[in-house]
Amino acid sequence: MKQLNKKYLAIAAVAVIAIAVLLIVLLGNKPKTDGNNAPDVNANTAQTGGDNTAPEITGVMDMSGPAGTEIDLLAGVKAEDAQDGDLTSAIVIEAMPAITVTGGKAVVENPGDYELTFTVTDKGGLTSEPAYATLTVTKKTGEAEIYKDFDFSVPYTPDSRGWVASISEPAVGTAEMKQGAWVIEVANPGDNDGQVLFCKPGMALKGGADYRVKIWAKSTKDTYAHLLIEDAGTDDWKLFGDAWNQRITASIAPIEVTFSAPEDATADVRLHLGKITPNGENPADTTPEDFTVTIDKVEIYEITGEEHEVALYTADFADAGAVMISAGDGAQATAAVVDGTGVYAVTAYPTEGGVWSIKADLPLQGVQLEAGKKYFYRFTVVAENAQGGECLVESAELADKARANFNGLSIPAGEETVIANVFTAENGVSDPVIRMQIGNPNEGVSANTLTVKDLVFGEMQGDKAVAKTIDAFGQTIAADAKPEYLWTVFNGTDEDNDLGVGTVWTENGKLYYRIDQGAPVDYFNKLFFGHGKAELILPADSYFTVEVTGKATKPVSCGFFLNAVGKWEPRLSERIDFTTEEQTFTFDTTETLILDMPFEMLFQFGSQQTVDAGEVTIEISSLKILQRKVN
Repeated sequence: MKQLNKKYLAIAAVAVIAIAVLLIVLLGNKPKTDGNNAPDVNANTAQTGGDNTAPEITGVMDMSGPAGTEIDLLAGVKAEDAQDGDLTSAIVIEAMPAITVTGGKAVVENPGDYELTFTVTDKGGLTSEPAYATLTVTKKTGEAEIYKDFDFSVPYTPDSRGWVASISEPAVGTAEMKQGAWVIEVANPGDNDGQVLFCKPGMALKGGADYRVKIWAKSTKDTYAHLLIEDAGTDDWKLFGDAWNQRITASIAPIEVTFSAPEDATADVRLHLGKITPNGENPADTTPEDFTVTIDKVEIYEITGEEHEVALYTADFADAGAVMISAGDGAQATAAVVDGTGVYAVTAYPTEGGVWSIKADLPLQGVQLEAGKKYFYRFTVVAENAQGGECLVESAELADKARANFNGLSIPAGEETVIANVFTAENGVSDPVIRMQIGNPNEGVSANTLTVKDLVFGEMQGDKAVAKTIDAFGQTIAADAKPEYLWTVFNGTDEDNDLGVGTVWTENGKLYYRIDQGAPVDYFNKLFFGHGKAELILPADSYFTVEVTGKATKPVSCGFFLNAVGKWEPRLSERIDFTTEEQTFTFDTTETLILDMPFEMLFQFGSQQTVDAGEVTIEISSLKILQRKVN
């Protein structure tokens, strides 16, 4: 019995000693205080002796992979800690719906979207901010096969659209259609203006109609031109309209003339590019030698009937409700009425998003729009810094779901600019606003102020009709897409927006899209594949990979979209940064189609960067669509 008691006493003594040692350790690690029972901030230190900070996770991005294959969820992901260094291997990944993750990798059998959360905890017990990504698991497929390899060696016969060019002695030069335009190379302009001539003979005129002709031209050297509308039905020299001594510069711009036809007639449209000296006393101010004139397109308007403006709303900029603004994606902006004007102050542009992140509204109070009716608006705006964007007429609440009109917006710095438009409402709108979407700043601009005055909105009444014909010299344009070519372009000026001119052609097995004038709105300089006369059909039950190989004469970026025709729900929405070095860009779809569907593949270049770049040519040497059929 005594022996047993001694045994228990010995065990108890060992336990007491162990507890004492544990208390000493714990008390030694207890945070120090500053005398007011507050922990000493320098007491909680890592092994290196510095303050412990939470680790950070970088490189987390959305990813995709086929079902049944191993997917590396940590590809490109890194976790670092100032005290503990690389903690990537300690990252914990949780998924919803749940999946099994081993060593940062997973094999998922069920196709679908999985929301991933990444966290990591350092040795000091601090956990990082969570990082999020979506894992898209696609259906099992066969090997990729080429579905469409666009053939840019298709023979191309230029269409003169009825225009001819001539060079008469003693003028010396050449004139031909090439690189998507009429190109007139003048070595010597001769001794009178008519010896270098660009002409459309025999244009039929309708009695009582008004006409406008716009010839979009540029020149390697500043030169002069006369634009004359000659009566072709008489031997006498008779003009229906004329525009003399028009300047052609390095920047493409329209040479324009308006005129009327009192009765049915036939006219020759003549652009004289030979020797012109507007001021005979200054012979140095004359047509140069060795220059090239390039003409992308000619626009011809026939205007019949009459109409007049009926004002429905005139803004009272003493009323605070005359201006409104909303800002998202990190932007900050205010709107107010000041001294009879509406003032929009942007103090911060969005950190992400785009032009639509800031909406500067001019509510059309008491106005209701009817689909199919013709309206106008006009207002004056001054911007502290140059500002591009969009000018819309749409529902205050429903936005693009009830939009009556779209237009571009380009406001130079410090100048009074009149923004005006006449349009036919695409939809009825019960709560219309004129909405300036101005979320994209110019380079180097961090804030801006726009001041608006003299706003009037109303209805156009009468029977005026405008028929527009575009004679373009590239392979095709959106206004007249040719069925033999799957590709086409659209530029803002094709629909009478202020900016956007370009042309397209093929040469030596490559496709070229030359932007002669950029626009700030993304689809005012647009190259696309698949249109009403030549559809791009993608089959059901397949995934697709698009491979684009190309370069540009200057660095230029575009949005790249693969979108089902008839609605805006892109299956691909990417960015391409073309440089002067050829690159290949690859994009994969992550959804299959239920039915075969027509698609449009869009390269949308319009941006302030495109405006600032000036002339730039994009060269696409290869464009392929690869198909992976679902097993």
